[in-house]
Amino acid sequence: MEKNMAKPATVNGEIEENQSTNESSISNGSICGFDSLHHLLRSSLSPHLFQEASRLLLGMNCGKPLDPITLPEPASTLSANHNFDLQAYCFHAQEESLRDPRIVRVGLIQNSIDHPTTGPFREQKRAIFQKVKPIIEAAGASGVNILCLQEAWTMPFAFCTREKSWCEFAEPVDGESTQFLQDFARKYNMVIVSPILERDIIHGETLWNTAVIIGNHGNIIGKHRKNHIPRVGDFNESTYYMEGNTGHPVFETAFGKIGVNICYGRHHPLNWMAFGLNGAEIVFNPSATVGELSEPMWPIEARNAAIANNYFVGSINRVGTEVFPNSFTSGDGKPAHKDFGHFYGSSHFSAPDASCTPSLSRYRDGLMVADMDLNLCRQIKDKWGFRMTARYELYAEMLARYVKPDFQPQVTSDPLLHNAA
Repeated sequence: MEKNMAKPATVNGEIEENQSTNESSISNGSICGFDSLHHLLRSSLSPHLFQEASRLLLGMNCGKPLDPITLPEPASTLSANHNFDLQAYCFHAQEESLRDPRIVRVGLIQNSIDHPTTGPFREQKRAIFQKVKPIIEAAGASGVNILCLQEAWTMPFAFCTREKSWCEFAEPVDGESTQFLQDFARKYNMVIVSPILERDIIHGETLWNTAVIIGNHGNIIGKHRKNHIPRVGDFNESTYYMEGNTGHPVFETAFGKIGVNICYGRHHPLNWMAFGLNGAEIVFNPSATVGELSEPMWPIEARNAAIANNYFVGSINRVGTEVFPNSFTSGDGKPAHKDFGHFYGSSHFSAPDASCTPSLSRYRDGLMVADMDLNLCRQIKDKWGFRMTARYELYAEMLARYVKPDFQPQVTSDPLLHNAA
C-alpha cells in the first residue's frame, strides 16, 4: 500500500528528480515516497510495461504471475488500525494424479523497534511485544500455519555497539518471549519461528543467536543456532556470541519440513545446500541488514537458494534506523556514529521455480502471507534434476582436501607463461 503522494514529474519519460522528495525518502527510508520498488514501478509505468517489468523481476509461477490473496476482513482492519503493510500471494503447483495438493499458509513479520534505545530495557522489550501483537493477531486471523519473526526480534540490534549491557536481553529457550508466543501458537494452531538472543544456562550462560521453533500446540520442537557470524562493517556480533553448534537441522512440523538459515548464513551457498540435503521444504532467513551494505544482494541470494535447492525461502528483515546512546566505530575509517544505518525491510518469499513475491515496505512494519503448494518442490526437482546431476562425491573430495593444512589448489599453468618470464 502506497502513501498518497503526487506522482513525480517526468521529462522525456524519465522521472524528474525532486530534491525535497529525495531528502524525505532518505530520512524515512522510502523509495522516492513509495513503500517498495514494486509500487514505484506500478505508479510510474504503463500497465503493459509494468506487467513486463514484473515478469522479469518476479518471474512466473506455473506460467503466470502470482495470484494475490484476499485476506479476511479482521486482518485488513488490524493492518489499517496499526499501520502495517499487509500483502498476500499464492504459489501454485501443477495438479498431480497421485498426490493431493499440500498447501500451507506461511507468514513473515518485519517490524521496527518502538521505544528509544535510551529507555529502560524492560520497557523497550515490552513495547516490542505490544507492537508485534496485532501483527501476529492478523497472521492468526488470516489462517497462517507457519509464522517467522525477524532476527533478534525482542530487542534493538545493538551488536554494533560492543557494549555488554545489551546482554540483558538474552533469555533461555523457554524464556519470556517463547512463553509470549506459545499462547498465540495454541490459539491459532500455528507453528512460530522465534529468533532470539539465547542465554544457555546449562553451559555457563553462554550466549547464542538462536531460532526457537514453537509447535502448533505451543510445545518447543527445537532450536537452531546461527552458523555464520559476520565480521564486516558495524556487525561486531562476535563480541556477543560465536558460531552455532547445531548443524543444519530440519524440523518436521504439522505443516511441513522447515529450516532456519539465520541472517549472515545467506551469503554461504553450502549453508543453504545443507538444509536442502536434510530435506527442508521451506527455509526461513530471519535477518537484520542495512541498505548500504547488502541491499543489492537481498533480492538475489534467497531466490538463488530457492532455485538451487528446490525449496521455498522466506526472507525477513527488520525496518527503521536504530540510534544508540553512545557513538561507536568499526575500524573501517568512518567517523564515530550512533546507528547502523537503515534496516530496509523488504521481506518476501521465493519459490523453487524462480518466482517470488513483491517485497514488503522498505520502511514500515509488515506482514507477508503466502499460500504455497509444497508439491512444487518435488516437481522442480523432477524437472531440473539438480540433485541427480550434482557431483557430491567430487565436492566432498575437494572439501576434504581444502580443509587440510597442506592443501594445494588444482591449477594447471600454461608452460609458455614461465618461458616468457
